[in-house]
Order: sequence, then C-alpha cells, then structure tokens
Amino acid sequence: MASVNKVILIGNLGRDPEKRSTATGTSVATLSVATAHSYVDSQTKERRENTEWNRVVLYGQPADFATQYARKGNMVYVEGRLQTRKWEDQRTGQDRYTTEIIGNEFRLLERRSSAGSDADSMESRPSGDSGRASEPVQPPISDDPIDDIPW
Repeated sequence: MASVNKVILIGNLGRDPEKRSTATGTSVATLSVATAHSYVDSQTKERRENTEWNRVVLYGQPADFATQYARKGNMVYVEGRLQTRKWEDQRTGQDRYTTEIIGNEFRLLERRSSAGSDADSMESRPSGDSGRASEPVQPPISDDPIDDIPW
C-alpha cells in the first residue's frame, strides 16, 4: 500500500525565524507560518476568515537561508512533511504532542527592501542540492479551483 505525507504551505511569517543548532552542528530554524481560509458563514451569510498557525522546522541550508533572509510578515513557500512528536511537560509530567511540518524546501516569495526590489523572489534548495545559483521558481498561484486538485 502506498502512502504520501506531503505538505505545501504558502503563508506569512508570524515572527522572525528562530535559529539554533543540533549537537552535531546542524542548523535548525523554527518558523511560525500563518495561512488563511475564508468561507461564508451558513447562518449569517457573512464572509469569515480563519487563520491557522503552522509550526515549521527547517534543517541545514534551508534553515540558514531562512534565518538570514526571512523576516516577520514575509510571504513564504514551504514544502515538507507532517511529523508528530511526543514530549513530557516538565511542569505537570503529562505527555504532550506537537504536530509540525518538517520542511525540506523553503522559498521567500517576497523580499521587503528599501532598494525597491519588492518583486524579487528568493529560494532555498533542499539540503542535498549543490550551492549553485539558479532561477527561482515560484509555485503556481491561481483562483481557479480546478488548479487545486493535486492530480
């Protein structure tokens, strides 16, 4: 039986990335990415928006890139997989669970700068790729619902 664990997020950073390192020296960045879903309330017929906050963890070169260039408010593209971790609450001793996205690809879709290059796009390659520069490829964004079908 085949299975797929893939997540793609396009959203805005809720705060600057936080950087730390593993015991072996690998960079780790933690991001908080806000995504929004709008809908029409069935009772009031008003348009509502629901914001979901997603915890994203990057390792290696994508983590270095994110902490160097990404800032609160930037629109980003993250591709990765879901992972749930179990941990023990130090205060209560109870088991807790955290679901996060382990990102293997990170792209900065906009860069705010005073030089007027707001339309620039930047990208971070997965850890296994070479460091050669290439043209950034932005994910397709469309209002057509048929484009949302993954097959």
